[in-house]
Amino acid sequence: MKNRQVCLTEGPILRSLVALAMPIMASSFLNTVYSITDMAWIGLLGSKAVAGVGVGGMYVWLSQGLSSLTRMGAQVNVAQSFGRGRRDEAREYACGALQLTLLFGMLFALVSVCFTDGLVALFHLGDVEAVRCAKSYMQITCGMVIFSYMTVVLTGIYTAQGDSKTPLVANIIGLIINMIMDPVLILGIGPFPRMEVVGAAIATVTAQFIVMLVMILGAWNTKSTENVLTGMKVWKLVEGRFFKGVFRIGVPTAIQGTVYCVISMVLTRMVAVFGPGAVAVQRVGGQVEAVSWNTADGFAAAINAFSAQNYGAGQMERVRKGYRISFRTIVIWGALITLAFILLPKSISEVFFHEGDVIGISVDYFRIVGISEAFMCVELMTVGALSGLGRTKLCSIISILLTVARVPLAVVFAATPLALNGIWWALTISSVVKGIVFVIAFNRVTIAKNN
Repeated sequence: MKNRQVCLTEGPILRSLVALAMPIMASSFLNTVYSITDMAWIGLLGSKAVAGVGVGGMYVWLSQGLSSLTRMGAQVNVAQSFGRGRRDEAREYACGALQLTLLFGMLFALVSVCFTDGLVALFHLGDVEAVRCAKSYMQITCGMVIFSYMTVVLTGIYTAQGDSKTPLVANIIGLIINMIMDPVLILGIGPFPRMEVVGAAIATVTAQFIVMLVMILGAWNTKSTENVLTGMKVWKLVEGRFFKGVFRIGVPTAIQGTVYCVISMVLTRMVAVFGPGAVAVQRVGGQVEAVSWNTADGFAAAINAFSAQNYGAGQMERVRKGYRISFRTIVIWGALITLAFILLPKSISEVFFHEGDVIGISVDYFRIVGISEAFMCVELMTVGALSGLGRTKLCSIISILLTVARVPLAVVFAATPLALNGIWWALTISSVVKGIVFVIAFNRVTIAKNN
């Protein structure tokens, strides 16, 4: 397998960023298609099934806080070590992160399977069918979450080295498998029984396993000595200072992601007051929003590796130029998503829902949250850039404070004639403010480092 790494510390900035970012954005888009494919097929089972999968999926999302700890800890440290020319150090950081990932994955799976009933009950779904779907989906996806964890961290390690093509190939294969298995297992096509929500969960977990396997094989088969994963002995314990480095960078990101998820769970409980249809809209709306969210997150991963390598090489002006190019690109993308959500909300909603009242709720959702899409994209991209400079703690503080503000905003707005739409407005306003604050923070941090 030829070397797929992109040099991030030399040459034209735009070319380097595009070469790294495009495969990541494509991979992120494929991850979005994963989710949308599931929701489209599950939507045929009714809004109760969608609501149940939404609640079960909340815990999958919550679990990502642990994987984001090791992903960010690995990605930033490996990239900065690459920038300094210390390949052996990068290998140790990667190995330590993978060991922690295996541990976290097993622990989360154990807790999820043992306490499924109580965790689902927290949402007060109020419908037996929705609760049954939530439990089934959660036990499978959370019970086998290790595949997702390994995929996330391996992607971070590949990206840190400037290789975003290998994860793209892996995700393409996983998507094809998921798209084939979804209708077959959910609806029961051919010799396969109709498994409904259970089938969706099995299809998702199987696809995640295949993606992980392809990335592992990619490291084993490469002849490049530059890849820190090649020949790695994961069972060999690394020195404590490498674990410490992973935690130093990764913990703020993990806390930020976990708080974000917890706040979303609180808001979901508020939404549940308006019925299973409202919960289903929130879940599906979040999945469709991932068209912008995952794409921006993919670009954030690219600017993260770019910033980290150039920061390690002492090239701060190159970091600032890379950020400006990324900013212009991501604003255009976010604006296009805004137009789609505001102009075509009914068409989008009818893909997933078939009940008139639920479609009405969905139309309102897309029109309101659509306003904030460009700001959300800028926020995610800027978090990636700041994290590459090692400023994960600053990102965590800003994000947590403004995300927590969603709860009181939602309480106040929901008590007005806006009702359910007031919760959607709380999401939009906070996203707009976060986008603006993060841009200001990046400019101040990079100016200070130059001085």
